[in-house]
Amino acid sequence: MIDLDALSRRMDGALKTLSQEFSGLRTGRASAELLDPVQVEAYGSMMPLKQVGTVTVPEPRMLAVQVWDKSMVKAVEKAIASAGLGLNPMADGQLVRIPLPELTEERRKELVKVAAKYSEQARIAVRNVRRDGMDQLKKLEKDGKISEDEQRDKADLIQKMTDTHIEKIDGMLSQKEKDILKV
Repeated sequence: MIDLDALSRRMDGALKTLSQEFSGLRTGRASAELLDPVQVEAYGSMMPLKQVGTVTVPEPRMLAVQVWDKSMVKAVEKAIASAGLGLNPMADGQLVRIPLPELTEERRKELVKVAAKYSEQARIAVRNVRRDGMDQLKKLEKDGKISEDEQRDKADLIQKMTDTHIEKIDGMLSQKEKDILKV
């Protein structure tokens, strides 16, 4: 038989991934997740920023990274500056302060496009899960393990599940767009 719960879990995974990608997109407020994609060259390999320091949000328009190893401060500063986030970190001892500049209208529109791209990737992932489920159903029917009616009923359930997940993605996108465009 076909495991509808497994298909639902895979679709939920696409929503979770989208949520994580959205948390890294900058809105008007500082968020520690903004620095999640930053990789630091440390001890001869690339590491996530979280593994070399603690990220905090001391004020709404400021991030701070408390670097654990003094010798890593310059590497952390360089990694944040070159991460393509448009941030200018400033070292202060073992603390790296990162003031967040106001978002320009142009930058906000760019971020909305990025959010839309992430949403489309999530929709594609959900549709791929649907396609896998439909393929399994067709195979089961062809092999005579389920009837044509059962195949149609299960296909309807999979389609409803897909529609629900796509609606959730669209809702997440419109909320993120509001956050980004709010001045």
